[in-house]
Amino acid sequence: MNTLFRLCAILLIGCAGCRSTSPDRMRDAAASPQLAASAEPGAETDLPGIGETPGVVLSSQPIEVSDPLEPVNRAFYHFNDKLYFWVLKPVAKGYAKVVPQPARRCVKNFFSNIATPVRLVNCALQAEFEGAWVEIERFAINTTVGVAGFGDPARNRWHMEKRNEDLGQTLGSYGCGTSIYFNWPVLGPSNVRDTVGYVGDMFLDPVNYLVPDFWYNAGIKSYDTVNGTSLRIGDYEDFKKAAIDPYVALRDAYYQYRRNLLRNGAGQSARPEGPLPTE
Repeated sequence: MNTLFRLCAILLIGCAGCRSTSPDRMRDAAASPQLAASAEPGAETDLPGIGETPGVVLSSQPIEVSDPLEPVNRAFYHFNDKLYFWVLKPVAKGYAKVVPQPARRCVKNFFSNIATPVRLVNCALQAEFEGAWVEIERFAINTTVGVAGFGDPARNRWHMEKRNEDLGQTLGSYGCGTSIYFNWPVLGPSNVRDTVGYVGDMFLDPVNYLVPDFWYNAGIKSYDTVNGTSLRIGDYEDFKKAAIDPYVALRDAYYQYRRNLLRNGAGQSARPEGPLPTE
C-alpha cells in the first residue's frame, strides 16, 4: 500500500502540466492553452498572453512547431490523457466535494505566494525591474495582510498583478530558441528550452529547500496539483471535444502560449489601472 501511494504521488506531480508553463503552469496547468486552442483567432480570453492582448500584435504566420519525435510524443500524450481521466480527475473531484471552493482558492494563493522567488529572480534576469519590485511588494502584502499568502489582497485591493515569469522565458528573452517539442510523461507539453528552464526553476523553488525529503516533497506538490485541477475540472474535456486532433491542438496552443508570454512586457503592466479580472 505504501509503495502504491508513492507511485501515485510521483504520477500526480505536475500531471496537469509542467511548472515552466504556468501560469501557474499554463493557468496552473495545460488546461490554459487547451482552451485557447479552441477559441477563434482574436477572441478575448482571460488567459495571460492568449487572445487579444492590449499592446501586442500577434503574428498571422502559420504555426510551425518542430516535432521530429511526434510518434513518441503522441504515445506520451495518450499516457497523460489516461492518467488524467483515470487518476487525477477522480481524485480532484473527490477533493472538490470535501473542500469548498473558497478554501481551495486560498490554497492556490498560498502555493503561488511561496513561488514568488521564481518569478522575482526571472523578472530581474530579464531586466523587468518594475515587475521584480511588484513581486517583492506582493509577497510582503500577501504574507502579512493576506495571512501567510492564503489571501491575495495585493491583487484584489491594490491591483498588483502577478508576473508569470520563469527561466524558460528568461532564456527566450536572450534569444534562445525553443528547439524541438516534447510531450513529457506526467509533466506534459514542453520543448528543449522550457525543459532546461523547468530544471533551473527547481533550484529557485523554496519548497525544495523547506521540504528536502523526496516523498514529503512529492506529496506537497501532488496536493498542489490536485487542488489546482479541482478548480478547472471540465476545461480539458471541453478542449478535447472542440479539437479535431487534440494532440496537435495542444502542441500548437502550447507554442502560442509560450511565444506570447515572451511578449508580455508590451502587453502586461505590473501595475494595471482599475480592477483586475476575476480569476
